[in-house]
Amino acid sequence: MNRIRFIAMAAAGLLTSTGLAIAQSQAIQAGALPAVAETIITGLENPWSLEFLPDGAALVTERPGRLRILENGALSEPLTGVPRVVDSGQGGLLDIALANDFASSGTIYLSYAEPGSGGAGTAIARATLVRGETPALQNVRTIFSMDKKTGAGQHFGSRIVVAPDGTLFFTIGDRGDRERAQDFSDHAGAVLRIAPDGSVPDGNPWAGDAGVMPELWSKGHRNPQGAVWDPVTEALWTVEHGARGGDEVNRPQAGLNYGWPVISYGRHYTGFKIGVGTEADGYEQPIFYWDPSIAPSGMAVYDGAMFPEWRGDFLIGALRAELVARLDRDADGNIVGEERLFEGRFGRIRDVKVAPDGAVWLVTDESDGAVIRISRGD
Repeated sequence: MNRIRFIAMAAAGLLTSTGLAIAQSQAIQAGALPAVAETIITGLENPWSLEFLPDGAALVTERPGRLRILENGALSEPLTGVPRVVDSGQGGLLDIALANDFASSGTIYLSYAEPGSGGAGTAIARATLVRGETPALQNVRTIFSMDKKTGAGQHFGSRIVVAPDGTLFFTIGDRGDRERAQDFSDHAGAVLRIAPDGSVPDGNPWAGDAGVMPELWSKGHRNPQGAVWDPVTEALWTVEHGARGGDEVNRPQAGLNYGWPVISYGRHYTGFKIGVGTEADGYEQPIFYWDPSIAPSGMAVYDGAMFPEWRGDFLIGALRAELVARLDRDADGNIVGEERLFEGRFGRIRDVKVAPDGAVWLVTDESDGAVIRISRGD
């Protein structure tokens, strides 16, 4: 039995004579609702993303560059074929998403910090997941590579959203250089959109404009680390880190500028004012923001049956605040309130996913990271 699997079994509960684990669970409150928290696995090194497969297993990324399959409470060995990553600062192997036709094609997408001239930059790879006795990635191809790589270790963005039409939205932060977010000849500080093969699809707002990166969808973003396709509004939504305050929820629309660093509801870490203030002509306002910062990351729309009270709401993991923010929404998708769940209970929440049975799965960003399942209590 490999070490990480042993750690995971021991942390989940009691090891039986057959090597199986009896999972421990604890009754908790999810706001006003009774819930049960079950630690599915521990021993992951800074896990970043989790994605459910059609058969109920899940793929999990670890920032140093490992991709594993989580199935029946146990982890596979790292899959071969994962692209080489720069594991430095906030960089590494980051998000994972399934193609809409995954059930027939096995196609997945990965975001990662790619090494290159000048340092590292965000990249997107496409691959085929092959299951079997030794799962692996095959037909691996980088379909997007950001233009200006640097030695900075922060603000890679990296969330991937596959839209209903099969195109890919993904995020890139300002890479620690805020002025890049307003440079339209630069991929940084943006939401981008590409076709499944990496080409530029019809409808990109600046495609064909001289001196502008054709993959750009919207600009003026500091570091979006959460993104989701919302079936309520039939649109992309993102959540991004502010500086000292000013974390934002946005609904990025084609060709719009979301202001960083010209406007912000936060301040520099030194305490000084950012840009011209909180608003200016030509720049979009956030739909919701936090001040002080919670350091938001993974984002999901709750669409399950287990917590019907939450249906249509956003669930957003927080790193600094160590919680899940539930953003209550009305029937039209407008945010009408916030409830903070599990504050300080599980540590830094890097990703949030809704399982097919309606349970909420959390991924904790720790050197001994965990996957935790939240289900309905009695």
